[in-house]
Amino acid sequence: MTYTVFVDGQEGTTGLQINEYLAQRSDIEVLRIAPEKRKDLSERKRLINASDITFLCLPDAAAKESVSLVDNPKTCIIDASTAHRVDPDWVFGLPELCPAQRDKIRASKRIANPGCHASAFILAVRPLIASGLLPAGVQLAANSITGYSGGGKSMIADYEAAKGSERLQAPRSYALALAHKHLPEMQAYTGLSTAPIFQPIVGPFYKGLAVSLYLHPAQFSRAAGPLEIQKILADYYAGEAFICVQPVDLEATTDGGFYDVEANNGSNRVDLAVFGNSERILLMARLDNLGKGASGAAVQAMNVHLGVEESLGLI
Repeated sequence: MTYTVFVDGQEGTTGLQINEYLAQRSDIEVLRIAPEKRKDLSERKRLINASDITFLCLPDAAAKESVSLVDNPKTCIIDASTAHRVDPDWVFGLPELCPAQRDKIRASKRIANPGCHASAFILAVRPLIASGLLPAGVQLAANSITGYSGGGKSMIADYEAAKGSERLQAPRSYALALAHKHLPEMQAYTGLSTAPIFQPIVGPFYKGLAVSLYLHPAQFSRAAGPLEIQKILADYYAGEAFICVQPVDLEATTDGGFYDVEANNGSNRVDLAVFGNSERILLMARLDNLGKGASGAAVQAMNVHLGVEESLGLI
């Protein structure tokens, strides 16, 4: 069976990557908009309603505008913006979230694609809340280092222009008002009753992302160390094709003690690693911010919704 797909915002970073995934597929017919009509509402409306799946790779306001154009009840919208991620009328497009999530994605015509930082944070924290090890009211702190592609075309242009010079060669912290746009979904889909303290960093590399979460045994509801936390994660994600819970083994999971942020680039894989000791623990989640953090996640959600092999077209 062939499905028709339209990417609204096909020239953006996420849209381009989705098109690369779809180009490998014999079961997908991509509907393309002429460059001169990208802002033509009537043409966008025609293509959206002619599609089985429309991906929205747009700023929030434009994504909401596109949703308002839908009048075909059979068209499924997968929105990569932040506009609908905690909207109760939309399903969060993270299949590994919980056992019921795939059924929700399959049944819904409105799917909100997770953010890159949020995906890593949620996948690391959700099992600890679900198991009862962390109470819902715990105050968590985390940071995340990501490649500059996460900033979109303007940031990519800045970094590409600075190549060969010292400008932008050091990592840069941002969102220092501690109100990052991913916070609502990070709280909502982990089960936390309060938003975490979260501080992201952009690095001088194109893509790759790792969230680091700091844990202290005093936060736990029962005694637990790195091995117990690793087992909670491994049990929760048993059988998940794209989630790799790594062993508690510094030599096996690092390169001479260094954790490679870019190790999952080009894949839809997420690595979860636990480091530390009985007194302090570091939990890390690593992914490709343009793969499982954006376009790969959107294609995975599409596969689930269509009922085809979930890993089709993904690595």
